[in-house]
Amino acid sequence: VTTVLLLTPMLLYITKKMDVNPVPFLLSEIFASNIGGTATLIGDPPNIMIGSAAKLSFNEFLLNMGPIVMADLLVAILIVYVAYRNSIKVSPSKRAEIEKLIMGMDERDAIRDKELFRKSVIIILAIVLGFFLHDTLGVEPAVIALLGASAILLWSGFSPEEALEKVEWATLFFFGGLFLIVGALVETGFIDALAEKIISLIHSEAQAIFVISWFSAISSAIVDNIPLTATMIPLIKAMGSSINPYPLWWALSLGACLGGNGTAIGASANVVVIGIAHRESVRITFGEFLRVGAVIMFSTVAVGSLMLWVRYGL
Repeated sequence: VTTVLLLTPMLLYITKKMDVNPVPFLLSEIFASNIGGTATLIGDPPNIMIGSAAKLSFNEFLLNMGPIVMADLLVAILIVYVAYRNSIKVSPSKRAEIEKLIMGMDERDAIRDKELFRKSVIIILAIVLGFFLHDTLGVEPAVIALLGASAILLWSGFSPEEALEKVEWATLFFFGGLFLIVGALVETGFIDALAEKIISLIHSEAQAIFVISWFSAISSAIVDNIPLTATMIPLIKAMGSSINPYPLWWALSLGACLGGNGTAIGASANVVVIGIAHRESVRITFGEFLRVGAVIMFSTVAVGSLMLWVRYGL
């Protein structure tokens, strides 16, 4: 989310200047963000949960998930290019004009308040550092984010009313409603019962890799991946008595993180980018996202689960 919050406004500005359709580039940003987050221990919340439960190190995540992420990123770029190849090109007559326009841009011209800019950079760096260290400090990421927001609000001298007008309220209320629905599914035992039913069908390590990765991916495209991961962790631990659980952790990480690309509500980054784009009068419909996102989800999970099977299941 931090990544797309920083990149989306810049992407919208550049595509507007180039007079090209911003949707393919926004979707590419979303897919790359969700895929990239799979690579490291701190890249996505499910990885932090899995790493803590299974005592997996940062380097283990990088070595096991890094190659998969590189392959999946290439697959995603290819799919987006094929889907939008006719709408991302600039006509030869306009190419020279646009190149001159882009190369003539000075990033310093976009900074309207240099003092506030310096303060914001300091606070953002402190927040990102806090995200890296939140587990060591014993502080939730939400607390760090709110502390940073409060600090810059006080330091900047802006009135709270002026700042609150810029908040993405529609996105926040959407997340609130989504988490209520997911929480109800968790509390009623629906997700637990479904997960246990799926895992009861597993009889071998190779089969477990495919079942867990695909079940996690499809489920994460519909519900939030954090409660799903919390449900799957004890189930995988329980399987440790009959099957080596080590590759299953990577299967869970793969599915929980990459499943977010399946639908517009599959990951927080998706909703944030769509919300910012809508504010700038750029519409990304649920159907358009699903048309490309579902293909990317199925393709990347297929590649990733196959690579895990070759490494651990043969």
